[in-house]
Amino acid sequence: MALDQKSPNVLLQSLCCKVTGKSEAEVAHQFQYAVRVIGSNYAPTIEKDEILVTDKIKKELLRQRRVEDAAVFSELHKKLQGQGVLKHRWSVLYLLLSLTEDPRKPPSSRVGPYSSLFAQPLPRDAHSTPFYCTRPQSLSLSYGDRLQSGLGSGPGPGLGSSLGTSGISSLGVYSVNGPTPTPQSLLAGQPQSASLASRLAWALPVNSAPSAAMAPPTARPVPSPKLSRSRRDTDTTGEVSEASLVRDILYVFQGIDGRFIRIDSKVVLSKSLRDLSSRLLDRAFGLVGQSFCAALHQELKEYYRLLSVLHSQLQVEEEQITTLSSDSSLTLRRLLVWMYEPRFRLRTLAALVDFCQGRKGGELASAVHAYGKTGDPQMRALIQHVLSLVSHPILHCLNRWIYDGELDDTYHEFFVASDPNVKTDRLWHNKYSLRKSMIPSFISMDQARKVLLIGKSINFLHQVCQDRTPPGKITAVSKTAEDPKAAAELLCDLEGAFQEKIDAAYLHTSKYLLDVLNRNYLLLEHLQAMRRYLLLGQGDFIRHLMDLLKPELARPATTLYQHNLTGILETAVRATNAQFDHAEILKRLDVRLLEVSPGDTGWDVFSLDYHVDGPIATVFTRECMGHYLRVFHFLWRAKRMEYTLTDIWKGQMCNAKLLKTMPELSGVLHQCHILASEMVHFIHQMQYYITFEVLECSWDELWTKVQRAQDLDHIIAAHETFLDSVICRCLLDNNSRSLLHQLRSIFDQIIEFQSVQDSLYSLRLQEEERRRKREEEGEWGVTAEQEAEEKRRIQDFEKTVPKMSSQLRLLTHFYQSLVQQFLVLLMTSPDESLRFLSFRLDFNEHYRAREPRLRASLGTSRGRRLSNI
Repeated sequence: MALDQKSPNVLLQSLCCKVTGKSEAEVAHQFQYAVRVIGSNYAPTIEKDEILVTDKIKKELLRQRRVEDAAVFSELHKKLQGQGVLKHRWSVLYLLLSLTEDPRKPPSSRVGPYSSLFAQPLPRDAHSTPFYCTRPQSLSLSYGDRLQSGLGSGPGPGLGSSLGTSGISSLGVYSVNGPTPTPQSLLAGQPQSASLASRLAWALPVNSAPSAAMAPPTARPVPSPKLSRSRRDTDTTGEVSEASLVRDILYVFQGIDGRFIRIDSKVVLSKSLRDLSSRLLDRAFGLVGQSFCAALHQELKEYYRLLSVLHSQLQVEEEQITTLSSDSSLTLRRLLVWMYEPRFRLRTLAALVDFCQGRKGGELASAVHAYGKTGDPQMRALIQHVLSLVSHPILHCLNRWIYDGELDDTYHEFFVASDPNVKTDRLWHNKYSLRKSMIPSFISMDQARKVLLIGKSINFLHQVCQDRTPPGKITAVSKTAEDPKAAAELLCDLEGAFQEKIDAAYLHTSKYLLDVLNRNYLLLEHLQAMRRYLLLGQGDFIRHLMDLLKPELARPATTLYQHNLTGILETAVRATNAQFDHAEILKRLDVRLLEVSPGDTGWDVFSLDYHVDGPIATVFTRECMGHYLRVFHFLWRAKRMEYTLTDIWKGQMCNAKLLKTMPELSGVLHQCHILASEMVHFIHQMQYYITFEVLECSWDELWTKVQRAQDLDHIIAAHETFLDSVICRCLLDNNSRSLLHQLRSIFDQIIEFQSVQDSLYSLRLQEEERRRKREEEGEWGVTAEQEAEEKRRIQDFEKTVPKMSSQLRLLTHFYQSLVQQFLVLLMTSPDESLRFLSFRLDFNEHYRAREPRLRASLGTSRGRRLSNI
């Protein structure tokens, strides 16, 4: 309860009771007014100088001969400054100084002319933006008239009743870009009153009777000058005259209570229009919202101008005491004719405001544009005018973006978004993006994408490429939208001038960016280097590198040193045509050792690497380089199989004549030749498929797209498509894991066959060496033990030959079973090129005769998987 007594509302209500000397029930209006004052930005437009206010308080105390109080005040003020309890000391001191004023004195004797602002009435619908009411000049605002018209029988067209208008009537003194300085008319002295309580009551709405559509005339004790006018308001029967109704209707059109017609505060004219427009003035709605308010205000200004003309005509008629039967008099029917079009426009704007509620930025512009799709030419012209004002901030931001690369979007209204947390190396990919909800409906998605690319290219040139060329030299600035008229012209020709503006900036900026990347950073040369080195396109270099690395890579992976391999790489470069490549490319070529697993040899962990940085890293991202390393590892393994089979064939050719002296090995050698031929055929077909059908075809498509690319995004997309195609068709994607696993098993069998054949040749060499020694020693001088040992050796050799033959048969059977399973997987693959590969691998139906699952024709097995796989 003690806490409630100290709450701001309770203290404010107590202050109102203390100032007015009334009870809590009687100060309800004063309390509401005070709450609106505190909750608004309604403040005097003077400099917040705490020292100046403090000096004035001291001078006031000294003027009243209160020297001791002045000293005590000075001491308390110093303590208050040292504690830092209050954040707004100037506001508190200024309030206290204003409360000491004597309203009965003339304004010159008060603190200053600015204090009179506190006596100004605050509109009922005020929110957070300061604004002021307007009134016809014919209305009397003197305090005496206020008391007579407001505290009498009924409210007249005074200032208090004008407070029933909503905030939209104040837009005349609020600019789109910020608050307008306080009008000088509000800085003058205010009507004098007997006390602060009366001055506060003067500023508040009158507590009148419940409003009605037509209030009966009431006699008032008014001075004699007003008497003639009052008599004209009513006729002899006591009924309200038409002239009085016309005058009251003009007030009602402005949201002001008339003498006889009053407006219910809940059904104020165009209230939805005014309330939403007042909220739109808040900074949270940004420049587009403020432009929307400016468009609404422009229409309302024309509306009030018409009312002013009608009111002036009515005043002339009253001064001339023109009869209603005159042809030039303003009657209700003529007023109806005059107000037909303005009422139609206001109803349209009110409906538009309701339709646009809760939107901002480009979304607000889309709503206005969608509302203008109507068959009514007047409504369409009105909405088109509003759209030209609303879209002006968007088009202005668009011009800054496409010509300067600057994103001036404080309120997040533009459809291009920027992430300040993204680093420079990811600028192209992640820093800028499209806010799809903020793309105006009159801008297509293709145009929005081009707008994004234009500004992104300019920032990429400046921040990543370090290109200092002024944006004006990259692309010529075409017709801009510096004013709403120019914006309207662009909106009227979206398919012509606007499209040409976007296309011209897009083509010039993108072309300049690609020229910089190709000329200064050798983008195309780096792309070709990836093909030659990481995709094994430089044949002489790869072959010579394998010859040099063979002794090193045959060792365990844990015994390798990268600097030794780097030296071998440089030797291979100097000895082949790779030496003629650009130095910028060769210095980026390096050796990389992959993670070592138990039992790995150098062949399993060796890899070439290509270092990328700067602008080219935008194309060759980390993900792309990871794909390149995966493809290189696969191609390197396949190339090793070809290299291994070449060594196997060389061994067979070199030992063919020597093995003729050992007829017992002829069967084993025949098995080796047959199995080697199968393996050579398999590897050659796989190499043909990988080299020509995958790499060359994909590379040709990539190069064609790169040559035709209009922007950097096209190159990046084409490069990613190329890598995805290579990854997929080289069986490295997730859908081809079973195929890749089967292919690696076949590669392992080739390595196993090489070791078996090498052991066979080693056995042959050992046997041949023993026989040669036996012949050199001769048959004489051989002991029985030596003879028995020789027989035992011959028997062991004869036993070894069948073992090796059985080992080869098992290896052949296992290899053929793996190939058969691989062919089955190829035939059931959804990729047509893989199905044709299975046909080439089994061109003579050798495996088809052994495997029942392969007996189905290629045509009938296409696109479906056999049930027994």
